[in-house]
Amino acid sequence: MAKPKKTPRPKAVTPKGFRDYFGADVTERKTMLDGIAAVYHRYGFDPLETSAVETVEALGKFLPDVDRPNAGVFAWQEEDSDWLALRYDLTAPLARVAAQFRNDLPSPYRRYAMGPVWRNEKPGPGRFRQFYQCDADTVGAPSVAADAEVCAMLSDALEAVGIERGDYIVRINNRKVLNGVMEVAGVLDPSDPSKFEAERGIVLRAIDKLDRLGEDGVRALLGAGREDESGDYTKGAGLSDAQADLVMAFMAARRDSGADTCAALADLVRGSKTGETGVAELETIAALMETQGYGADRAVIDPSVVRGLGYYTGPVFEAELTFDVQNDKGQTVQFGSVAGGGRYDDLVKRFTGQAVPATGISIGVDRLLAALRAKGRMGGAELGPVVVTVMDRDRLADYQAMVSELRNAGIRAEMYLGNPKNFGNQLKYADKRQSPVAVIQGSDEADRGVIQIKDLILGAKIAESASLDEWKSQPAQREIARGELVAEVRKILDGDI
Repeated sequence: MAKPKKTPRPKAVTPKGFRDYFGADVTERKTMLDGIAAVYHRYGFDPLETSAVETVEALGKFLPDVDRPNAGVFAWQEEDSDWLALRYDLTAPLARVAAQFRNDLPSPYRRYAMGPVWRNEKPGPGRFRQFYQCDADTVGAPSVAADAEVCAMLSDALEAVGIERGDYIVRINNRKVLNGVMEVAGVLDPSDPSKFEAERGIVLRAIDKLDRLGEDGVRALLGAGREDESGDYTKGAGLSDAQADLVMAFMAARRDSGADTCAALADLVRGSKTGETGVAELETIAALMETQGYGADRAVIDPSVVRGLGYYTGPVFEAELTFDVQNDKGQTVQFGSVAGGGRYDDLVKRFTGQAVPATGISIGVDRLLAALRAKGRMGGAELGPVVVTVMDRDRLADYQAMVSELRNAGIRAEMYLGNPKNFGNQLKYADKRQSPVAVIQGSDEADRGVIQIKDLILGAKIAESASLDEWKSQPAQREIARGELVAEVRKILDGDI
């Protein structure tokens, strides 16, 4: 008789394209998001948490592949035939909320949201299928004053978390201006918006790749197409040289001031009502930003910003970090974009049938956190809890009392809960926890009313540079009165010893 096969043990592996977040990753992200939330709150925005799951219908046509309902998202079909999916971003859920609760919410409705989103896309270096976003949006405000406010708030948020002025720039453009340029170039027919739609999509994506491909690469995509170093060919928009010249002139229209940039754009879109409206909106935004004190050192009008998503209908903006970092190949490059957004007046209309103006910004949480670490604002060694060691099994109550005193004083602390038989293992545990202090009290110390305080921070420094004899002569461990526990630990944590 054959022996039954054993059920194989599951593999302890993280799914492809996903990652686990430990200690410092979680606490540093929370610290950063708390700083951003404080700015959003100061601007009058309210928090909103939506379900991680939406109907695919609610996510809509703005997924990467519109021919398949689950392309680009993690989706499944319910028994009643409805398709559900993990949210792709935080904007589509907002549109659904704004439509569903439109009679209960104030108008305009100002909200911010922070949380994970999921994209069923091919993972790569630094590109995960689950990542955090941090959004702020105003729904129901047609004035571009709302767009200017979002840009000002984004600037304040970056500075609040540690990105200094001069290390970032908020770049602002208007999709209406680009539409005006394409109308003048003959690739947009206002009477038939679907005409040349594919060509316009290629133009948008080409402009969005200017930083990566350079002018020659973009021009190739505007024309016949481009072959990259690997031999992969990307089809172009098929524009003529004259048409491509107009688009390239649009991207190069940035001048020293917002007013001069708008004047250059006005020349390019002359004759297009849409384009002229877009330039007028940019002029208003530039004036509002300047009035609030957000000059060219913080925000600029930049025609090269187009944003890839198709639902933007007006102003668009990006926050770019301008300081240098080393990439994976050891090359010096600028850090690049960490936030983007714009106006999307047609998104809520999908649910209500009525135009509902909206504008907002989304911050790439992981990228901004990486930037703060690159600048030394975060990423230092995070201290673990003070560890109270266990010398006598029958005195657990005494040790727990020490832990409670420390916690009540606002000091992070824990009692060692493993097997206390090997004291060396307790200190190894404290080291692995990156504990700043180990508290030691055996029966002899208890009888004398004292405890031993081991400064693990100082001990680690001495161990790195001193011989064993020098170690013994240093005060990394000392005896104190039991009643001085909190005060002495506080001194070590504050660096007073």
